[in-house]
Amino acid sequence: MSTYSYYPGCSLKGTGKPYEESLLAVFEALQVEMAELGDWNCCGATAYMAVDELQAVALASRILALAENAGGDLIAPCNACWLVLTKTAGRLEGDADLRRVVCSGLASTCTVGNGDGPSPLGYEGKVAVRHPLDVLVNDIGLEAFAEKVTEPLEGLRVAPYYGCQIVRPLSPFDDQHNPVTMDRLLEAAGCDVIADYPFKTRCCGASQMMTMPNVGIDLVSMLLEDAAARGADVIAVACPLCQFNLEAYQGKVARRVHLEEKIPILYFTQLLGLALGIPAKALGLHRSFIKVEPVLARRSVHE
Repeated sequence: MSTYSYYPGCSLKGTGKPYEESLLAVFEALQVEMAELGDWNCCGATAYMAVDELQAVALASRILALAENAGGDLIAPCNACWLVLTKTAGRLEGDADLRRVVCSGLASTCTVGNGDGPSPLGYEGKVAVRHPLDVLVNDIGLEAFAEKVTEPLEGLRVAPYYGCQIVRPLSPFDDQHNPVTMDRLLEAAGCDVIADYPFKTRCCGASQMMTMPNVGIDLVSMLLEDAAARGADVIAVACPLCQFNLEAYQGKVARRVHLEEKIPILYFTQLLGLALGIPAKALGLHRSFIKVEPVLARRSVHE
């Protein structure tokens, strides 16, 4: 099994901490080696590309260069980080002039340590940006994961929510219109997956919750209402912002649409971790606003 570089991004060190905790715990249980990049910086998220494209590309390129220097594929769990880094790698590959400018800037302003002392940071386009869903399904494999499952989540009805960024505009490892990698992993964990969840790639509103809250609430309402109508016990996500929007605003949503009870919003890695028998606290479940324990108990699922 390969050793991977790991880029947590800003969110996984803050509001998305449970994602990091559960991801690291799951990869450890699967004996996958992953080393966090040293001296990493913010990728700029998706908004910075619209502010200053050159500086945004340069910012993300530094992360790619650090990963290339470290060796191994680069795992970026946050959907926004994954999209920015994937787009940047594509831009540098397809635009020789842009790559020349960016690489010149990296070499003149950034250094990396080695046995002979610091040297200019370079980038040759040899690092692959990977999402954990991609790595788990295509490198580790569903069969290998299923063999490690000790506490299958039988009876737990889960709506898989991918969000919009890991399938649009790019989709290198899953179907753009009907992604299934998360579905298949959750099935391997024993979950009763709601495969016909039609809003699995619909936007959650992202930062519109702050700038246009009425629009954001409407979008989240559709996602939650449909999941509830299909009998979902839990919605599984792969993005810190999606997780926050779907979980934190359920009180406001309930005042607009009929929700009999709040729905726990968990990272898919938390559910995989439960199936692997990893303790709930190690998966960050204690950080959730909406507790999953009552649902697990009602469904007679191991806590």
